[in-house]
Amino acid sequence: MWNVARKEWKLLLKEKGLFFWLIVLPIAFIVLFGTIFNGAGNTSLKISYIDLDQTTASRAFIQAIEDAGGYKMVEAVESEMADKIQQIRDGKETVLLVIPRKFGQGIESQEGKQTSVTVYRDAAAKAAAGPLLAILENLANGYRDNKVKAALQATGRSKSWQEQVMAAPFRIDDRPENALTNSSISQYVPGYTVMFVFFVIISMIRRFMSDKESGMIARMRSTTIKPISYLAGMWLAYLAVALIQCTVLLLFGHWVYGLQLGDITAIALLVFALALCGTGLGLALSMLVRSENQGMALTQLLTMGGAVLGGLWFPIDLMPSTMRAIGHFTPQFWAQKAFQDIIVRGMHTADIWQSLLVLAAVALAGLAVALLRFKAFLKTALG
Repeated sequence: MWNVARKEWKLLLKEKGLFFWLIVLPIAFIVLFGTIFNGAGNTSLKISYIDLDQTTASRAFIQAIEDAGGYKMVEAVESEMADKIQQIRDGKETVLLVIPRKFGQGIESQEGKQTSVTVYRDAAAKAAAGPLLAILENLANGYRDNKVKAALQATGRSKSWQEQVMAAPFRIDDRPENALTNSSISQYVPGYTVMFVFFVIISMIRRFMSDKESGMIARMRSTTIKPISYLAGMWLAYLAVALIQCTVLLLFGHWVYGLQLGDITAIALLVFALALCGTGLGLALSMLVRSENQGMALTQLLTMGGAVLGGLWFPIDLMPSTMRAIGHFTPQFWAQKAFQDIIVRGMHTADIWQSLLVLAAVALAGLAVALLRFKAFLKTALG
């Protein structure tokens, strides 16, 4: 077993592409998505507006939109309106806000007349226009409350009575429970760590196919090497690779992005179980596939499909209930859940036993399939 593992480690050290696929590429994904989504809250979307009123009230209105956050208001002139609207129709602009003339008089009027603020928007860009419409609705409610307050003051009733009338019927008591951190980094670092662990399967399939085509598997029948020793040696070699990969990626997230890993003992046990699971599936697929191309296709299906269903790219709560239910049958879901429990919720080893059990069970099932299929694999090597 150890001789097989040492042989494999020497060969792996000569594969420059392995370092790129298992270390460099996942780090690139973490940096890309971590940079995009971690800075999303600090990014302001530019919104064009045309102020036909040009009063103190209209300028205060625009400033209130900017103060709400998320938008940088860019003024345009009336002569540009037709061109701006056409750009929205062509998909080159997203939103145009038009403040009408006599806007200031309209919002201060006590006669019940309404003034209209017009929003021209790309119907396909709901993500950009939706928050702006919500801000405008809140501002409208604020102006309405000011009118109501002025009307109440005109009645001459007591200040306490006025406050009771103006009080909201309910208030929001926001109490986040059991979360130490909730940044995008706590999603993407463990997510891509889990995802790329399963890419080691491609290297395992290539090595088994190479050993079969070179005649090494056929010559094994004339040696004292037992199937379990050969499989265990291969498993051990790639298990070490997966452990190093996980360690590097998690430490990268910790050192570069300040990701707090939580209970290190629980993380270590989880990484070990995840590495066992990924390489166990690698053994099984290596014995089942008939060619390297077939193996790569199945691996892509397993890794990409599992990444989506397991909630590695985005929180699984955002998916439909049916997809969430299917996701529970993927090892990626249990690995990601355990990482989130430790990193985000501050849990410990005793709290993630279900995830550890599932990952270990998948690993043992992979080894069992590999042992059962090894004779058939050996026959194909003998031709």
